[in-house]
Amino acid sequence: MRKNDLFIASALEELLPDAKCALDFSTPFQCLVAVSLSAQTTDVAVNRVTPALFSSFPDAFAMAEAPLEEVKNLIRSIGLYDHKAKNIIALSKKLVESFGGEVPQTREELTTLPGVGIKTANVVLAECFGVPAIAVDTHVSRVAFRLGYCKQGEDPIRIEQILEKRFPKETWIKLHHRIIWFGRLVCHAKKPECDKCPLQSVCAYFKKTSSKTGR
Repeated sequence: MRKNDLFIASALEELLPDAKCALDFSTPFQCLVAVSLSAQTTDVAVNRVTPALFSSFPDAFAMAEAPLEEVKNLIRSIGLYDHKAKNIIALSKKLVESFGGEVPQTREELTTLPGVGIKTANVVLAECFGVPAIAVDTHVSRVAFRLGYCKQGEDPIRIEQILEKRFPKETWIKLHHRIIWFGRLVCHAKKPECDKCPLQSVCAYFKKTSSKTGR
């Protein structure tokens, strides 16, 4: 590892040693659904609706037969609920038809499911099957850009490739969670708390903004 990469990994580990997925689920299927629902909304919002959703439709077989309007009503409080309801029913039907109701354990198979992209697949693989991956969401994209790993607006797949080249494979799952929580708690999209950030010395964004403000 390069010196800066080692410093970043160590600082994030010290700051967030127990960082983990913020979504609540009990099975790979529930993980897949929860992650699918989390797009363009918060994990907190998803966790509010999934207990009732999973109580009514706990597995792919039940969700595949779920009435669309009932699913919509159960997740109505989250963003894009109409589209997401259709997707989780459709992906459940695909799971039943093509995978015996079980969640597949490869990215190639997972991304054949309706509404499941690479980010969702990576989260499911890491959380449920221990497959090393760095899922790139808005927090990871923002932190990676500010630390100088990528350009602003870089393609998430490219960011994933960059980070996975720079950090040891055995650290990817934990590192992924630590970057996300760092983005939530310190490196906010608006008004990041740079003054208390442990990564100041290696942060391209901090160096740029502090030179402008004279800090």
